[in-house]
Amino acid sequence: MAAALGLSSFISRSLAASSPFLSLGKTFPTLDPRTGEVIAHVAEGDAEDINRAVSAARKAFDEGPWPKMTAYERSRVLLRFADLVEKHNDELAALETWDNGKPYEQAAKAEVPMFVRLFHYYAGWADKIHGLTVPADGRYHMQVLHEPIGVAGQIIPWNFPLIMFAWKVGPALACGNTIVLKTAEQTPLTALYVGKLLHEAGLPPGVLNIVSGFGETAGAALARHMDVDKLAFTGSTDTGKIVLELAAKSNLKSVTLELGGKSPFIVCEDADVDTAVELAHFALFFNQGQCCCAGSRTYVHEKVYDEFVEKAKARAMRRTVGDPFRKEIEQGPQIDTEQFQKVLGYIRSGIDSSAKLECGGDQIGSKGYFIQPTVFSDVKDDMLIAQDEIFGPVQSILKFRDLGDVIRRANTTRYGLAAGVFTKNIDVANTLTRALRAGTVWVNCFDVFDAAIPFGGYKMSGIGREKGIYSLHNYLQVKAVVTPLKNPAWL
Repeated sequence: MAAALGLSSFISRSLAASSPFLSLGKTFPTLDPRTGEVIAHVAEGDAEDINRAVSAARKAFDEGPWPKMTAYERSRVLLRFADLVEKHNDELAALETWDNGKPYEQAAKAEVPMFVRLFHYYAGWADKIHGLTVPADGRYHMQVLHEPIGVAGQIIPWNFPLIMFAWKVGPALACGNTIVLKTAEQTPLTALYVGKLLHEAGLPPGVLNIVSGFGETAGAALARHMDVDKLAFTGSTDTGKIVLELAAKSNLKSVTLELGGKSPFIVCEDADVDTAVELAHFALFFNQGQCCCAGSRTYVHEKVYDEFVEKAKARAMRRTVGDPFRKEIEQGPQIDTEQFQKVLGYIRSGIDSSAKLECGGDQIGSKGYFIQPTVFSDVKDDMLIAQDEIFGPVQSILKFRDLGDVIRRANTTRYGLAAGVFTKNIDVANTLTRALRAGTVWVNCFDVFDAAIPFGGYKMSGIGREKGIYSLHNYLQVKAVVTPLKNPAWL
């Protein structure tokens, strides 16, 4: 299917004319997770390439037209870009599936349309960012300006390459900033495609600079760069700590972090079990389980626990796994061999710690990175599979007695990204939504992502929020300007 869409020739053309986006030195392979075979060799950016990209972004911010354009003109560029992406929906979806392994139907019908929606949303904000005029105690005119922060460094992950591009690039551009973006080394291709489309839409040179490379070289160089004014990172909590330290030890640049999670999904005693099973299954297994907010701790009330476990096992066993380009497939491969082995290691840990393996627990086939949908019951809070972010198709089902019990246990984690609540009782829902220490709580739904809904975490799940009006705050400076007034008619 990928070849039919002409993606091989597109990649060849992109890499042959990639100087606005990539290093022209060393290369590294990007792999097809269905097979482990090489899709293409991509230029490997390093510290020198980051320096070049930052210099281009700095010049574009200080001397170029982008920050000096009217906000309406910036908005029109973003709208033209969104329209171009919409026209290339199928190619982008195929490229995302080829490089990442997610189901094509998911990419084509949900993720690329959401990408378009996000840029429409931020295009709409571009000419609505304004300051304030505030009264002062005295004869002064005081105004508050919201100014673009400058050069933004952005590091995106491999699990949702296109969506994370939109979450970061959209608000930064709407606010008038310039950008150096580092792609995940596992999934560089769609960022290059949409970067090309952004320039076709009229984005001036130097405003967006895309560098593909590795975290320890290109990523670290971006985080510590003295001429980067803002840093935004999505990835693991452990890497987030390193990024924050590098930013602090350099120029103390502002940092936004969207990090890991171990989200509880709470099924209350009044639940319709069949519906709860389906929603809990989706909350965990969506995107091969490679989702930072996955409902990876399924807490089920003791009155419905046994029925839930049996039906969750049956649902997992019906889950279709295979080539993600096939329409009927629900689950593709994990991203790469490292993640593949990590997930299998956690499954062995669950077995060794005496959790009950209800189904799954092994790889599928000998080619690619496919793992059986796996369900554990009798899971205890102190087991690694209940504490660590597995980032794979492994559901851990735990039993709880009452609300006080589940609130305490759900909050006993270093993470606080999201949570799910399944109940018919509005009072129970209200109690849980206020008690759970998480940045998002979904009630009788899960993974509902709208452009206007803020997303981010408590505790070690991150700093700041993405999406919605809150994401604009990440890319703006606040300046107070005070001017004396002579003989004012009013104060």
